Amino acid sequence: MAKRKKWIKPRHRIIQAIAKLVLWPVCKLKYGITIEKFKEQENRPYLILYNHQTAFDQFFMGISFKGPIYYVATEDIFSMGFISSLLRFAVEPIPIKKQTTDVGAVMNCFRVAKEGGTICMAPEGNRTYSGRTEYINPAVAPLARKLKVPIALYKIEGGYGVQPRWSDKTRKGKMCSYVSEVIMPEEISQMTDEELAERINKGLFVDEAKADAVFESEVRAEFMERAVYVCPFCGLSEFESHGNEAFCKTCGRTVTYGEDKRISGKDFEFPFEFFGEWYDYQKDFVNSLNVLDCVEKPLFRDEVKIKEVIIRKNKIPLRDEAKFSLYGDRIVADEGTEKEWTIPFLEILAVSVLGRNKLNIYHGTKVYQVSGSKRFNALKYVNIWYRWKNISEGNENGKFLGL
Repeated sequence: MAKRKKWIKPRHRIIQAIAKLVLWPVCKLKYGITIEKFKEQENRPYLILYNHQTAFDQFFMGISFKGPIYYVATEDIFSMGFISSLLRFAVEPIPIKKQTTDVGAVMNCFRVAKEGGTICMAPEGNRTYSGRTEYINPAVAPLARKLKVPIALYKIEGGYGVQPRWSDKTRKGKMCSYVSEVIMPEEISQMTDEELAERINKGLFVDEAKADAVFESEVRAEFMERAVYVCPFCGLSEFESHGNEAFCKTCGRTVTYGEDKRISGKDFEFPFEFFGEWYDYQKDFVNSLNVLDCVEKPLFRDEVKIKEVIIRKNKIPLRDEAKFSLYGDRIVADEGTEKEWTIPFLEILAVSVLGRNKLNIYHGTKVYQVSGSKRFNALKYVNIWYRWKNISEGNENGKFLGL
């Protein structure tokens, strides 16, 4: 039997050391961030857990810690042909299927830990839309216990103000990142999984849905419609944003997004002061829907592109211009045409948002990636499917909507 190659390669240390020298000034310039070095690291591996705020988060930790880090990353970055091959050669991330139970990813984590590597993951699995640290799967606790390495809880603060997930642009403001707490294996062994999960939740919680700093930009509300699809006056709706304002296409009401992250109505009183409150209202609204009653006409329609993701290889274009209709129990592409294609919710294993507004649909053995215009809202597909899932499993009071 051939001996299995090691995950950790000497080149990873060299490449990441060079990358740190280049990325530190880039991070400072782009995000205005202060990155605190972890001086107590010593010569031992860690499991780094962090709250996920920006697309650059992994670089902040790379600068804080000495030596190479092996990041748990969504399989999407492994399906980009040559770029994916280059990433694997340079840093060998640990691939994971988003929103699914991935035994292979767990086994690879054990493998890296056994070889003495530091592992890094965002237990939220998603960047925050609300400004608060979102749902953390409690399964992270037993995994952390079995790795038998210290847990470093890494906090990122200010990232939601500098660049909300729904925005393309960074604002002028301040951020910081640092190791807030270390939990040693001896302490972990004395805790139950529930206690450890609670400790991780508390240690990573950040609430930026409040006026705690100033973030300057001339396009503060731009692309807010990627994250909101429920109007407090109209219910399910669509929005459009320009500059510092966004308006509901149904009632026409316009809101302004301020430099202090406050939301205000234009010539009317808006019921929410911060985006996080609006986001919570949206989730509550969806959790009050009986989506099984929403099967006669579509809740939303979008124009999209559809690709099939060949995991760890590439993406194959399937339809460049498709009309997507979202119902309470299915998704239909090109409805009413000879190319009509129905994906029943019953056949979907998982749905997830990637990046700002790409949608992955795990349909049987296939993975489809859906992208629309810059204003496309992928979040509503995830939320509606999870609402259907909760109801169909007899859990009508379930609150989890996918992230």
